Amino acid sequence: MRLTPSGGADRIDGRALDANGKAYLKARVRAAPEDGKANAALEALLAKALGVAKGKVSVTRGTTARMKAVDIEGVSEAEIAAFVARFAKP
Repeated sequence: MRLTPSGGADRIDGRALDANGKAYLKARVRAAPEDGKANAALEALLAKALGVAKGKVSVTRGTTARMKAVDIEGVSEAEIAAFVARFAKP
Protein backbone atom coordinates (compact mmCIF):
# COMPACT_ATOMS: atom_id res chain seq x y z
CA MET A 1 0.00 0.00 0.00
CA ARG A 2 1.31 3.46 -0.87
CA LEU A 3 0.12 6.26 1.38
CA THR A 4 0.07 9.99 0.68
CA PRO A 5 -0.39 11.90 3.96
CA SER A 6 -1.82 15.43 4.03
CA GLY A 7 -3.59 14.46 0.80
CA GLY A 8 -6.69 16.62 1.24
CA ALA A 9 -9.10 13.68 1.46
CA ASP A 10 -9.40 10.21 2.93
CA ARG A 11 -9.75 7.88 -0.05
CA ILE A 12 -8.30 5.00 -1.99
CA ASP A 13 -6.99 6.36 -5.28
CA GLY A 14 -6.62 3.13 -7.18
CA ARG A 15 -4.28 0.29 -7.86
CA ALA A 16 -0.79 0.13 -9.30
CA LEU A 17 1.79 -2.57 -10.00
CA ASP A 18 5.28 -2.69 -8.52
CA ALA A 19 8.40 -3.67 -10.48
CA ASN A 20 7.61 -7.36 -9.89
CA GLY A 21 4.05 -7.03 -11.18
CA LYS A 22 2.47 -7.30 -7.74
CA ALA A 23 -0.58 -5.09 -7.21
CA TYR A 24 -0.79 -2.55 -4.41
CA LEU A 25 -3.29 0.14 -3.49
CA LYS A 26 -2.65 3.86 -3.49
CA ALA A 27 -4.39 5.82 -0.74
CA ARG A 28 -4.39 9.34 0.63
CA VAL A 29 -5.46 10.71 3.98
CA ARG A 30 -5.98 14.22 5.33
CA ALA A 31 -3.91 13.52 8.45
CA ALA A 32 -0.35 14.80 8.66
CA PRO A 33 2.54 12.34 8.90
CA GLU A 34 3.25 13.09 12.55
CA ASP A 35 2.82 11.03 15.71
CA GLY A 36 1.28 8.14 13.75
CA LYS A 37 -1.77 10.18 12.73
CA ALA A 38 -1.51 9.31 9.02
CA ASN A 39 -1.13 5.60 9.80
CA ALA A 40 -4.15 5.70 12.12
CA ALA A 41 -6.18 7.44 9.41
CA LEU A 42 -5.13 4.77 6.90
CA GLU A 43 -6.16 2.02 9.30
CA ALA A 44 -9.56 3.67 9.79
CA LEU A 45 -10.01 4.13 6.03
CA LEU A 46 -9.27 0.49 5.29
CA ALA A 47 -11.43 -0.74 8.16
CA LYS A 48 -14.40 1.21 6.87
CA ALA A 49 -13.84 0.10 3.26
CA LEU A 50 -13.60 -3.56 4.28
CA GLY A 51 -16.36 -3.45 6.88
CA VAL A 52 -14.23 -4.48 9.86
CA ALA A 53 -13.52 -2.84 13.22
CA LYS A 54 -10.71 -0.27 13.33
CA GLY A 55 -8.83 -2.43 15.82
CA LYS A 56 -8.61 -5.23 13.24
CA VAL A 57 -6.40 -3.19 10.88
CA SER A 58 -2.80 -2.34 11.65
CA VAL A 59 0.22 -1.03 9.76
CA THR A 60 2.87 -3.72 10.28
CA ARG A 61 5.76 -2.37 8.17
CA GLY A 62 6.69 1.01 6.81
CA THR A 63 5.35 3.13 9.65
CA THR A 64 7.59 6.03 8.59
CA ALA A 65 7.68 5.26 4.85
CA ARG A 66 5.15 5.84 2.08
CA MET A 67 5.00 2.13 1.25
CA LYS A 68 3.17 0.22 3.98
CA ALA A 69 2.36 -3.37 4.83
CA VAL A 70 -1.00 -3.76 6.52
CA ASP A 71 -2.43 -6.65 8.53
CA ILE A 72 -6.21 -7.08 8.51
CA GLU A 73 -7.75 -9.58 10.93
CA GLY A 74 -10.94 -11.37 10.02
CA VAL A 75 -10.54 -10.95 6.26
CA SER A 76 -9.28 -13.79 4.06
CA GLU A 77 -6.52 -13.48 1.48
CA ALA A 78 -9.13 -14.08 -1.23
CA GLU A 79 -11.31 -11.24 0.10
CA ILE A 80 -8.32 -8.89 0.15
CA ALA A 81 -7.35 -9.88 -3.40
CA ALA A 82 -10.93 -9.24 -4.57
CA PHE A 83 -10.93 -5.87 -2.79
CA VAL A 84 -7.66 -4.82 -4.47
CA ALA A 85 -8.93 -6.08 -7.85
CA ARG A 86 -11.93 -3.71 -7.60
CA PHE A 87 -9.56 -0.80 -8.11
CA ALA A 88 -8.09 -2.07 -11.39
CA LYS A 89 -8.48 0.31 -14.30
CA PRO A 90 -10.90 -1.01 -16.95
